[in-house]
Amino acid sequence: MKMEVDFRMAIGEVEANYANNSRLQRKALLKTKPVLDKAVRQVCTALLPRAMVVADLGCSVGANTLLFISEVISMLGCHPMELQFFLNDLPGNDFNQVFRSLQQFTKSIAAGHPKGTTLPPFYISGLPGSFYTRLFPCQSVHLFHSSYCLHWQSQLFRKMSMPDKILLSDFPIWNNVQLFILAQMIKDMNKKMAYLNGENVYIAKSTPQSVVELYQDQFQKDMSLFLKLRHQELVPGGKMLLTFLGRKKEDVLDGDLSHLFGLLAQALQSLVTEGLVEKGKLESFNIPMYGPSIDEVKTVITRNKLFCIDHFELFESNWDPYDDLEHDGMHTNPHRGMNVAKSIRAVFEPLLASHFGEYILDKLFQRYAQIVERHLAKENTKYSVIILSLNQRD
Repeated sequence: MKMEVDFRMAIGEVEANYANNSRLQRKALLKTKPVLDKAVRQVCTALLPRAMVVADLGCSVGANTLLFISEVISMLGCHPMELQFFLNDLPGNDFNQVFRSLQQFTKSIAAGHPKGTTLPPFYISGLPGSFYTRLFPCQSVHLFHSSYCLHWQSQLFRKMSMPDKILLSDFPIWNNVQLFILAQMIKDMNKKMAYLNGENVYIAKSTPQSVVELYQDQFQKDMSLFLKLRHQELVPGGKMLLTFLGRKKEDVLDGDLSHLFGLLAQALQSLVTEGLVEKGKLESFNIPMYGPSIDEVKTVITRNKLFCIDHFELFESNWDPYDDLEHDGMHTNPHRGMNVAKSIRAVFEPLLASHFGEYILDKLFQRYAQIVERHLAKENTKYSVIILSLNQRD
């Protein structure tokens, strides 16, 4: 699987697809509403654009995609300006599902608008492509928004130390036998590198420091590139609102995602024991995500020197998307494990199916739901979510 081409949220059966299992992401959108409102009003006041261009990066599918648009429209009220929305995601995203819902969405927006007032004209376009590449002309976007996306890394996590292709021109004095031996040595070394993380699928207590550093380096490169690209595309005085998974603790081996994916690794390990998954398949799989600490995020922004922070916040959200309690008390919902498993499957199904095969998915997530249920009976674990509002530096 190639991230920039094939990766997407699950779009299959209604019970398992992302559109019907993205309540966590919706909660994050609602949590950021006050920050979004401030950003929209600041852009309008400072720039007074006749037509405001807004880009939602990593829009995915479902009601959440259009919730963001409706929020912006309602915030602007009767401002005399037109709105151009660009919905961006990777090419594998089901943009057709979004477009099919636009007619009904427009009717609902008009019905909910205050009587006697005019709905601002708005236009919605799809824009397939990775947000780790240039997407817009220079200085053309007034507001960038991205929710639950920037924790994804730009590529599948490969621990390769040497090139996996050897060209004859690279070694003009070597004969074919010598080149074949060298190629085999490199293949063996790459295989050993790929297995450095053992049966972990993310950063765990047993993850070697070299693997941790690979994750951290990739985060720093991706975040720096993202900031550079958006700085080029933003209108001077434009703003950016980013929401993504992070971690509460500085200890990278004790992060919030480490606990979540540690349980997923346990479920996969049980399938290895039963002979349903090859051990080598598990050992060569690493989730291409990273949950940074607050200091890590601030360090990248400071070094980048392109943006200054207008708002920074970390809030916690329960693993169970239907658990809305904000305190640390234990929830008694008997379906917690299944709720968590469905929300994770909706996001990771295409990635797991590509690597392990679709045939394991039902068994895997049944096992995962059981493991998560036992875990939540002992500890009410939460996600850490970072909200970041940025202004361009003068």
